[in-house]
Amino acid sequence: MADVPLYVTSDYASAERRITPSWSISQLKAKLEPVTGIPPSCQRIFLKTPANEKIPVEATDEDSTRLLNFPLSPYAELQVVDTRPAGARPNFSSTEGVEKYVMPEEEYEKKTDSVLAWKKAQKLGRFDPNAPSHEQAKIAAIAREVETRGIAVGKRCRVGGDDTRRGEIMYVGEVKEIPGSLGAWIGVQLDEPVGKNDGSVGGTRYWGEESELKRGVFVRAERVEVGDFPVLDDLEDMEEI
Repeated sequence: MADVPLYVTSDYASAERRITPSWSISQLKAKLEPVTGIPPSCQRIFLKTPANEKIPVEATDEDSTRLLNFPLSPYAELQVVDTRPAGARPNFSSTEGVEKYVMPEEEYEKKTDSVLAWKKAQKLGRFDPNAPSHEQAKIAAIAREVETRGIAVGKRCRVGGDDTRRGEIMYVGEVKEIPGSLGAWIGVQLDEPVGKNDGSVGGTRYWGEESELKRGVFVRAERVEVGDFPVLDDLEDMEEI
């Protein structure tokens, strides 16, 4: 009989393979090990027919039982189940412990088909001859925004148009700990502990003392509205009792 193309599936594999009907079950299992990663003794094989039947491919004597005894049909599914306990199976999807190759920087810079080479050709990022002027323009624009909004240390404000996030401006300037930041950031100490920090970022303290209450936020000038925003009194509107 001619070879029969079947789809071999398991937890970690899915591949088309040609199966010879004259093989014994033992021969089949030996050939499936490199495909599925499951040792022959731990394989349980099922043949899924076009009628959606699930036929076990097994026998008392698997060395002499041939596959031609089973209804092999082209492109049927041969499902291989791993009978080992879950803890005894290798985790092929985990990369933990796998040694990773890291290309030396000098070798990467010599490549002509890399992202770095493309950036050089397109004069992008640090390869843009006008990059310094672009950065200065951005810094200047942020400074103008700070001045236009009247932002200064000691002034009252609210953040993001949210009337419940009122506070006092404690810092105006660069925050080098924020990745990719250019120009001034506005550090605000909120009246309520609904901030992101206690006035420090990445180990650098910009105002106040260490506290478990997170009342500090660092935002751009466009999110700060300076004005007469006194501390809210939650009891102000309550009737006397």
